[in-house]
Amino acid sequence: MSFMINRRRFLQGASASLALSSLGSYGLEVTNNKTRRVALIGSGWYGKSDVFRLIQVAPVEVVAVCDVDNRMLSDAAKRISERQKSGNVPRQYNDYRKLLAKEELDIVLIGTPDHWHALPMIEAVKAGHDVYVQKPVSVDVAEGEAMLAAARKHDRVVQVGTQRKSTPHLIDAKKNVVDAGLLGNVGYAEICCYYHMRANGNPDVKPVPDFLDYHMWSGPAPWRPYDKLPHRRWWRTFREYGNGIVGDMCVHMLDTVRWMLDLRWPKRISSTGGIFVQKDGESNISDTQTATFDYDNLSVVWQHRTWGDPADPDYPWSLILYGDKGTLKASVMQYDFIPHGDGERIHKDVVYEKEKYPEDLKEEDIELHAAPANRRHMLDFLAAVDSRGRPIADIEEGHISSASCILANLSMDLGGRSIVYDPEKRVVIGDDEATDRLLRAYREPWQHPTPKTL
Repeated sequence: MSFMINRRRFLQGASASLALSSLGSYGLEVTNNKTRRVALIGSGWYGKSDVFRLIQVAPVEVVAVCDVDNRMLSDAAKRISERQKSGNVPRQYNDYRKLLAKEELDIVLIGTPDHWHALPMIEAVKAGHDVYVQKPVSVDVAEGEAMLAAARKHDRVVQVGTQRKSTPHLIDAKKNVVDAGLLGNVGYAEICCYYHMRANGNPDVKPVPDFLDYHMWSGPAPWRPYDKLPHRRWWRTFREYGNGIVGDMCVHMLDTVRWMLDLRWPKRISSTGGIFVQKDGESNISDTQTATFDYDNLSVVWQHRTWGDPADPDYPWSLILYGDKGTLKASVMQYDFIPHGDGERIHKDVVYEKEKYPEDLKEEDIELHAAPANRRHMLDFLAAVDSRGRPIADIEEGHISSASCILANLSMDLGGRSIVYDPEKRVVIGDDEATDRLLRAYREPWQHPTPKTL
């Protein structure tokens, strides 16, 4: 097997895994002569985006695709055949269990809605496959614990789609601002999202279209009568399927702050919020929320509003690190370092790769600013697969970030009281009611996974 890494200023003799873990995947090019057999479970917007990024950076054969929407499934299979080198059309499945039982695979990509992350990921690693699963890893804390336990028990590599730490300009910010000590002592961080992204409305209950298996789509989630196609934004507006803006957007920024500052579990989490303005629709996720993640000598404070104007129009979804020597403002589009007193300001913009990957410009619904990060995230994943090491967004890191956001919502649901979670004992210390809510009941006949049931 050939494995080649090219990197500017590459340290002579460093291993692939060391280079990736210490410097991220900026500037990486990987060539591997093994064609990996890949399956995609969940062929919607980001499922297709992930598989297209993988096709761009490595020799793979996408042999199977699974979705409960037959129209989406056939469209994805056609598009993948047009993008992959062989031109083969992947086999199509409506049930991920049948796919995993029949196909010989190396890698499984999971791009389903949040309530469908845990079960396919666990079954895939039990079948011996390495997995790339979208964020957040779970809809409750117990699912995440089970996913982590399954990955470790079956010795599988699991990368989570928290690709901010594979984002070129954010890698630069970590290396040349944070790690270089330009911030000094960081004692406070703000993370936020002010996008108007909360779907709303009052559609009538209607017949389920014949191309959609709505019972399978709902799976273990609490049942909601069918009122419109759930794809893209509609399912995200309900707590039955996810954790709202906190689970969708905070997880990225909290994960990035943890990576930049080398943080693990928060000592304490608290949150308040609710539906304060957008009261005229069915949506049951908060439109306004504040959450505080407390560490030793550091508070990380999240805010979102899905209405009104952002606090800073240049940084509507972002993080701000406050140090005694300077401030770092960073988003998916740019970063700015502002020193206190004398010193040089630093500004870097997002990196695009339009010339290297001109097909990006023709791809429907692509996030052009995220494509380079997603490619590097895939390269990091593949390097970990080859070395049998841990990727930069290992399932444990994804679980910590995801569970922290889930616990913030739990705090809000419990009137804002503080949550102190013990990940070893898997309990909320001194709070039996909160502990009981770490696992939510599955709809029959689905069985909730736990580390004890793997």
